[in-house]
Amino acid sequence: MELELRHLRVLCAIADAGSVGRAAAQLGYSQPAVSTQLRRIERHLGEPLFERGPSGVRPTRYGAEVVEQARDVLTRAAAIGHRPAPGPAHRTLRVAATNSPMLSGTVSRVRARLPELSLAVTSVYASSRIVELLEEGAVDAAIAADYPGMELRHSAGVRHRGIVTEPTFVALPARHRLRQCAQIQLADLAEDAWFVTPDDGAGWPGVFYDACTAAGFTPLTVHEFLGDQTQLQSMIADGLGVSLVQPTLRPVPHILVKPLAGSPLWCRYVLAWRPDTVSDAVAETLLGSATAAYRDLVAQAPHLRTWASRTWSVGA
Repeated sequence: MELELRHLRVLCAIADAGSVGRAAAQLGYSQPAVSTQLRRIERHLGEPLFERGPSGVRPTRYGAEVVEQARDVLTRAAAIGHRPAPGPAHRTLRVAATNSPMLSGTVSRVRARLPELSLAVTSVYASSRIVELLEEGAVDAAIAADYPGMELRHSAGVRHRGIVTEPTFVALPARHRLRQCAQIQLADLAEDAWFVTPDDGAGWPGVFYDACTAAGFTPLTVHEFLGDQTQLQSMIADGLGVSLVQPTLRPVPHILVKPLAGSPLWCRYVLAWRPDTVSDAVAETLLGSATAAYRDLVAQAPHLRTWASRTWSVGA
């Protein structure tokens, strides 16, 4: 077989949905048809692209590389023959973004790839508010977050695609009693004080408390915190508590970032946009730029790369 654009769309849909069944529903195909297509693609490439599990699928390391390349090809294909609409040479794309370190890299790449487009970026913490802004037409596109089983909900006037689904790690002071552990059991942190960010309207911090309950405890001391990451890390370094963090966090001195054993918490970042104001080509560029920005963050996070090498071995 020869790879065609439809094959690449299947791979990206599976990676975005985290499930062959959900990908099939989004594409309008049957699940057996998508499963067969995936097996043919994997045979053609000679390696498994996804790791199958009871809750869905995740890309292998090789699969993540292939999906990234597929996104790039689809972005370029969508741009073929594209011409800016008549009117001013520059137009402004209004973008809202939740707390995500990939924002800076995304914006810089979009500016380089679409120089005729100006970006006006608004920081919005709650993903629920981001959906409202999109529905109201106050913004054109956004980077939001949701959680497995609590996927982003919106009207047909808004579309979304997954950028990445990442495990949640924990930040500890360097002198913490569990500093020698490669992975941290959530239950072993039952006696610690926690820094927890407020309700994001998408399921947080409910998913955190649910994970604690599943681990057999209720946090005794909780500090609600929403502010500068450097300030948060400074308080953790001083031994005032621990915090769940994004796995791409770059720790300051006297801070350790470690994975949670069994990865009980996951977060998905999504690109959402209004198709009436954002063309398919621009949406593909936004998605490809965000994916590339995340890849750069992974390259700067040795704790995440170490975890991935142990968890997602090639050929798994």
